[in-house]
Amino acid sequence: MLRENTLTQSIQTEALLSDKKDYNMEDLTFVLFGATGDLAKRKLFPALYNLFLEGKMPESFSVIGLGRREWSHEFFREKIAESLELYSRRDVQEELLPKFLNHFQYCALDVTNPAAYEHLHAMIRQGEETKATSGNRLFYLSVAPNFIELIAENLNRAGLNQTTGWRRLIIEKPFGTDLQTARRLNKKLSEAFDEVEIYRIDHYLGKPMVQNLASLVFANPAVGSLLDLKKISNVQITASEIVGVETRADYYDHAGAIRDMVQNHLLQLVMMTALHLPETITADEISMKKIEVIQSLRPIKQDEAYRDVIRAQYDAGEINGEPVIRYLDEPGVEENSKNDTYFAARLHIDNDAWRDIPFYIRTGKRLDKKSTRIVFEFKNPVRESLPAEETVPNLLILEINPHEGITLRLNVKDESSEFFQPAYINFTKPSDNLADAYELLLFDAMLGNATFFAHWNEVELSWQWIQPLLEAFENNQVPLHTYPAGSTGPKAADDLLKQDGFAWW
Repeated sequence: MLRENTLTQSIQTEALLSDKKDYNMEDLTFVLFGATGDLAKRKLFPALYNLFLEGKMPESFSVIGLGRREWSHEFFREKIAESLELYSRRDVQEELLPKFLNHFQYCALDVTNPAAYEHLHAMIRQGEETKATSGNRLFYLSVAPNFIELIAENLNRAGLNQTTGWRRLIIEKPFGTDLQTARRLNKKLSEAFDEVEIYRIDHYLGKPMVQNLASLVFANPAVGSLLDLKKISNVQITASEIVGVETRADYYDHAGAIRDMVQNHLLQLVMMTALHLPETITADEISMKKIEVIQSLRPIKQDEAYRDVIRAQYDAGEINGEPVIRYLDEPGVEENSKNDTYFAARLHIDNDAWRDIPFYIRTGKRLDKKSTRIVFEFKNPVRESLPAEETVPNLLILEINPHEGITLRLNVKDESSEFFQPAYINFTKPSDNLADAYELLLFDAMLGNATFFAHWNEVELSWQWIQPLLEAFENNQVPLHTYPAGSTGPKAADDLLKQDGFAWW
């Protein structure tokens, strides 16, 4: 959002070690819990590798991968090399690969065994002494949510969080499963780390378009003029997926879209969209501004949730010409599951800026396309003097994923038509070598920049807003609709906007 454009651009260049830049990166030991897992393979190892190629890793760093499997250092490095071949956005540089892999070690660890952490601590200290580093430690917990509290407690008990350098902890969502469990988790984490040392990662905040939302307005007066709030009729935020539950049924069938996507990703996008900030501002000030937005989010009462919230579950259908089974037939899903795979809601931000402008959010699995976008729909006073079919509303569309770009929709009349026709002005950023969100976020965490990580106050306030909806879902106070796989979602979601005279874009 407020990152200088040169930084985003430099992430996308082809600079190798010979073009090393000075980012004041301090040496560190990177302790990765869950190093044998899918996230490490697909995202974390490729992110570290691309940062290494760009000279954005410190001169001295050590990565200790942890997992339950009994692997040797050599076998671990072979697995990392395989992941780079499959998932790195850049081709593997054979002449540089050994130097990169030499920074990695492996340690088999049963996270439930407190005594095992003593061995890990000795391994870390030995590496710090051998390389004469300053004791900076970054712990990344890429593990199942039920292990996070236990690991934090054991890190504290074994003294791994006591060091002569800085210490930081990165954790993946979900940050709890409801308000009560989120508070309990935060209490446990706070016993081992200070709030400024806890980096709650939300990869949506790593998307360059999301990070540049406010500076986009600041650096482009034309866009700022377009986003005159007096001229905006509504804002729509969509995060749609083609994929189904896949292999995540054990987690997803108890989480649903509301926990998996809404409490974190979508509410973070709401906060970021509603910000209007100057060019320079600190991470703490950004967090305070986001907190002000979420505090202004009008609560939806449990017994009134059905008026503003739509939940649904995908039925059998067809995607890309292939038949798709219904959610209830997915492996691992409970036979009579009432879990939501789709969520839509009408929101109101009760502050002076946004009070009269509704926000609509939606997310779902097995929809017609993969897309994350923010759409600003403008008021259309021309419709008062022309038939409705002759003009369409102007739109400003910010594409976040899978492509990044900006689109402006206008009304244009040419000589061959007596009616106005929609015309589009597009800017799309090439996506073939776009930096992954994890690269930007890992780089920030190593620098100690918490701007695009979720502060506890944001997380707690998000859960407070979500909690009545969870209880309404649990008590079946919001109808569970169905929608065909491959569609845009349930009809009820379309009707929600029709009530206000709008439609989804």
